[in-house]
Amino acid sequence: MNDALQQPDDIRLWPPGEAPTTFSFGGGWQSTAALVLAARGELPIDTFVFANVGDDSENPATLAYLREHAAPFARRNGLRLIELHRTRRDGTIETLYGRLTREGSRSIPIPVRMSSGAPGTRSCTADFKIRVIGRWLKRQGAGPGNPATVAIGITVDEIHRANNRRGDPHERLVYPLLDMGLRRADCPRIITSAGLPVPPRSACWFCPFRSVSAWQNTRRDDPELFERACRLEETLNHRRRLLDRDPVWFTRFNAPLSEVIPTDAPLPLDGGDGSCDGGWCFT
Repeated sequence: MNDALQQPDDIRLWPPGEAPTTFSFGGGWQSTAALVLAARGELPIDTFVFANVGDDSENPATLAYLREHAAPFARRNGLRLIELHRTRRDGTIETLYGRLTREGSRSIPIPVRMSSGAPGTRSCTADFKIRVIGRWLKRQGAGPGNPATVAIGITVDEIHRANNRRGDPHERLVYPLLDMGLRRADCPRIITSAGLPVPPRSACWFCPFRSVSAWQNTRRDDPELFERACRLEETLNHRRRLLDRDPVWFTRFNAPLSEVIPTDAPLPLDGGDGSCDGGWCFT
């Protein structure tokens, strides 16, 4: 674990009465571009918060980028990049993958595709990102009378995501990249101008909102990880058979990953991740 990403929960970063200002860091193009803009002095935010849904759950390439590139860059430029986890009452860390695979669990908190092709209900973003950051902000002194400012890395080509969630009473959501008129396509140029490589797409490695091309890339470049996703899908459906419920899938094609993800040309109608919510996971 890279020390540059750690921050004890009991350390107050803002004096009493001062409202926290943070950027919700997803590890992708938009939030990394925001980190560079903050280092340049073009974005007045010095604290970036990454809610890690689990080292066993996040895209391994995203975690590697964070620890090898983003965290050292933040440290060199006097910025805070803080890593948070969902913790139980006994202090242990709960991960999203751990919740999915817990013995006897009937919960599927990720947006699996139902037999109709529609995404199922989910709580992953709320439980493992939004609420984790919210609890931390409250420990930092945020409240209804002193709301924290939370910046989300949505760009103008994804403006429809900006209205998908209202902030809780202890926070005020802002969208600085929208205000700057930036598009997602602008982000690689900003990132590379600082001497950083462009980060990989951020998301859980088993997220059903991943595009077909992303699944195909995983199958080609990381077959072991792809096989883990296939086994997870099988595990969920084994439990559903025991409960006499319809199967669920990680794609919209109503069939196992191993059967629908090609090893050569991509399938048509690659829908991407357009159904994802307000920019907490893919930015």
